[in-house]
Amino acid sequence: MQNSIAAGRRLAFRVVCVQLGFALLAAVGFLSESARAALAALSGGGVVAAATGILAVRLFAPGPGSAATVFGRLLVGNLLKWGVVALGLYLTMVKAALPALPVMCGVIAALVPQLLGLHEWFARAEDR
Repeated sequence: MQNSIAAGRRLAFRVVCVQLGFALLAAVGFLSESARAALAALSGGGVVAAATGILAVRLFAPGPGSAATVFGRLLVGNLLKWGVVALGLYLTMVKAALPALPVMCGVIAALVPQLLGLHEWFARAEDR
């Protein structure tokens, strides 16, 4: 089978790891400003990586199902993902009072691998 659940789990794990790597790169970039800015960038990227992990667990953990069931998992997982992102951004910027610019740069840095992955996926789809 070309699109197995195990392949989806492996891909989700790789995406979360790459997101954490990009967040770490953003944090290293902000380290020259201050340790607090670096922590803010790392926490912003960490929020996105955690949210992607929650989506992956929701989508792939239960096992196979009908198309309607999997679509429902995808919808609920995406709602959970963006809820976690919103809550995480609130906690980092309001409750922890971390600077907003590094937090948002960490979020953007963590979302870049998804965009690159989509670009690669579309490029492969055009070759078929």
